[in-house]
Amino acid sequence: MRDFLRRLPKAELHLHIEGSLEPELMFALAERNGVSLPHASVEEVRAAYDFSDLQSFLDLYYRGMSVLRTAEDFHDLAMDYFRRASAEGVVHVEMHFDPQAHLVRGIELPVVIEGLSLARRRARRELGMSTALIMAFLRDRPAEEAMAVMESAAPHWEMLDAVGLDSAEQGNPPAKFVAVFERARQLGIPRVAHAGEEGPPAYIREALELLDVCRIDHGVRCLEDPELVARLRDEGVVLTVCPLSNVRLRVVERLADHPLPQLLEAGLRLTLNSDDPAYFGGGMLANFEACAEAFGWSEEVFIQLAGTAIEAAFIDETRRLDLHRQLAACL
Repeated sequence: MRDFLRRLPKAELHLHIEGSLEPELMFALAERNGVSLPHASVEEVRAAYDFSDLQSFLDLYYRGMSVLRTAEDFHDLAMDYFRRASAEGVVHVEMHFDPQAHLVRGIELPVVIEGLSLARRRARRELGMSTALIMAFLRDRPAEEAMAVMESAAPHWEMLDAVGLDSAEQGNPPAKFVAVFERARQLGIPRVAHAGEEGPPAYIREALELLDVCRIDHGVRCLEDPELVARLRDEGVVLTVCPLSNVRLRVVERLADHPLPQLLEAGLRLTLNSDDPAYFGGGMLANFEACAEAFGWSEEVFIQLAGTAIEAAFIDETRRLDLHRQLAACL
């Protein structure tokens, strides 16, 4: 099964590129940029990756990204992940990035996009990997700030494959961001949103009805609302589920307790993703392998999940057909 899962062509739809920052690269960038870190070693950083909840993770996450200063840094960050992912059989990556987390540090949007765009072109050329870019808004910051970021991104709109909504969910409902998501809709930019991770099923409903999203990131708490489950199934809404993330952030205590089997049995369209792989115990292959061990799924289940990800990806139809062919060749 391990060999099969490595060979399986996987499309990752839920990745925060800042969350792919491995401790080794964090220290290298800190030295390059003269940034002082609160940890003395790589081992000390890894020991800090013991989170009690989403907020405790976010505190470390934002502290770690302080080493990202230049376009070269963002290029190196993305390429470091793309190479690891490619070695694990990942053929397509859709990366969220958080411009507000960089703007508050004085890092302007063009710096971030320049570095990530260079890495995207290089990944296609050197790894044969396609990528997509999702500009995410921090839901625990003011909606007016998100709108300002949306407008300031005007020179880069054509480079955005979607906009998203992430960060601390509790107390920050999707309804807060109706105006900025409506602006994205007017511009023809697809929308996705985190909902139903720590927040209630009602947040999933709001994301669908008020933000008009095409995918729900996480969404695992939908099972608490049978009518919502029926709606997600009937409308074919894709949930981008992150199993190891859910364990590390205490959404579930053990992977064996995860609702993934129930979500599949309910007929929902699911994908497996790594979320923040440097912090949550591994990339795509680790998540697939963990599910194989926890749930005893057959190769057919993983083929179904991989196919759903290809169908839901922000790619042109030529690339979609190419990935489906790669998947068929794996049978």
